[in-house]
Amino acid sequence: MSKSIVSTAVAGVLLALGSQTAMAAPDWSKVPKRDIHVFHAGVTPIEWATKKSDHSGSAGMRKGETCAGCHEEKGALNFNFKRLADKELEPKGAPKTMTFPVSTQVAYDAANLYIRLTFKAPSGGADKGDKDNEVKATLLFADAKVAQGAQYGCWQSCHNDARTMPGADDKKTKYTKEGAYELVQWASKGNKVSDGSVTTERKMSGGGTGAKAEGGKSGDGYTITFTRKNPGEGKTVPFGVAIHADNSHGRFHHVSLGYTLGIGADGDIKAAKQ
Repeated sequence: MSKSIVSTAVAGVLLALGSQTAMAAPDWSKVPKRDIHVFHAGVTPIEWATKKSDHSGSAGMRKGETCAGCHEEKGALNFNFKRLADKELEPKGAPKTMTFPVSTQVAYDAANLYIRLTFKAPSGGADKGDKDNEVKATLLFADAKVAQGAQYGCWQSCHNDARTMPGADDKKTKYTKEGAYELVQWASKGNKVSDGSVTTERKMSGGGTGAKAEGGKSGDGYTITFTRKNPGEGKTVPFGVAIHADNSHGRFHHVSLGYTLGIGADGDIKAAKQ
């Protein structure tokens, strides 16, 4: 074999090894965990959340307070879950489990952002509209143009005229009045991954995150690891989590409040550099 062929072969091996190193999964044992509690929000869209007669916390929101800053207390949520489960705010019927923790770990390297969610998906939901998927896990990342995206989380995409809201158009999806959300979703049937967006409508494809996901059910719990392109070191990105459990669909999910993700920057969760 000629020297040039040997050199080419060696270079190819080194290139392959380099690529594997760059794309290697994080060492999760070295990445801090942070529980994010998701909850069933019923029919509480942004219009409800910002109306004083409906939501007493709206005054604080107008002053710049975050939803998490008010409702996250001692590692849990301080909502009046009895009110969220009543017929006014959940006319179809509330799930047996109103809230549960999602263990969240985030890491990054030069190319990618890695987000690992670990949780037990509860049964006992009142809606089973998605016959194909027992569980879906969704991440939303708000851009800088989403009004108060860091305060409200995904609520700026949730409106009272969207499908599955009482009396609303069943064809109208989530949408924003300003800005956009990047949407990444894992669905249990076939480990399907969607890379989409929420702007004037929700789209489950055509996104630009390059999203991938792997994982699934183990015992009575799920572990899902998302990989998407790194939005950029030094950035703080508003994001939220939603879990559709027990074949639920539409608004019958458990959602997080809004949090910020620091990538080499401050945030409610700081991504660990790999």
